Amino acid sequence: MGVESTTHVADEAAPPSPGRAKGQASLLKGRRRLTQRLLALPVIWLIIFFVVPVALVALYSVGLLNSFERNPGYTWQAWGDFFTGGIYMRLFWRSLRVAIIVSVVVVVLAYPIAYFLSMVAAKYKYALLILMITPFLTNFFLRIMAWKVILADQGLVNNFLFLTGLRAEGNPLDIAFGPIPVMIVLTYVWIPFVMLPIFASLISVDRDLLEAANDLGASRWRAFWQVTFPLSLPGIGAAFFFVFIPTIGEFVVPLFMGGPKGYMFGSAINDLFGISLNWRTGSVLSLWLVMVVFAFAYVFMKFVKLDRLADV
Repeated sequence: MGVESTTHVADEAAPPSPGRAKGQASLLKGRRRLTQRLLALPVIWLIIFFVVPVALVALYSVGLLNSFERNPGYTWQAWGDFFTGGIYMRLFWRSLRVAIIVSVVVVVLAYPIAYFLSMVAAKYKYALLILMITPFLTNFFLRIMAWKVILADQGLVNNFLFLTGLRAEGNPLDIAFGPIPVMIVLTYVWIPFVMLPIFASLISVDRDLLEAANDLGASRWRAFWQVTFPLSLPGIGAAFFFVFIPTIGEFVVPLFMGGPKGYMFGSAINDLFGISLNWRTGSVLSLWLVMVVFAFAYVFMKFVKLDRLADV
């Protein structure tokens, strides 16, 4: 027995034969080639539709590319005007504030809905989820126009206030234009879609952990805050980021609901490229927005660990 055991251990410790090592190397090489081929298409797609456009925008911002410019040539003047002029920077801070407020409100409103669907609705959760999302697959423009009717001076809200005597006739509540209606419409638009990452994180919570918390004497409220909520943080972070990115550059909703007081950073970019034909300044604003979004993305991926959603 001792001789056989020693021989067996020696065989295990012996280096692999040249043929076996060559086979393993060939297998690893084949896997590496397969990975490269699978990644080739998305990498090419990313380069063509993201890296190249951003590079062109960067060239426009410093004058190395010119369209509709009176004074062509390499210059950093547009960047200097952006940081020192104050007008566009104030618009940026306004848009940042609106984006943060809308993102927080949407997450707060969507979380109870996602919690109900994942924890309470049981076998009907997917059917209810589809029912809640379906109305929002209608035309985006029509939904904005519907809110214009609701919030107009003679709209549903003001007519209700007139009928109930909460507001005198001829003195409507001024909610048709401005930052408030912009935030209301954006909140309405994003709630059903923000439910999805929160729902995904909640549905992956191990129910055994909740039962263990109850067995240890924790109330349902305490079990929620100490077990469920921490485990759903990746979904909350993803939901916040999901709203924040498009909202900070939004220009369609401010165009119809904003008015002068609801003018945002994305509106300025749209006007600079479209109406003013000032592509250099528009490129500066666009590139600045890309850098800000990347900075926020880095912070979220660093501290919120959004990659945990991949385990769902």
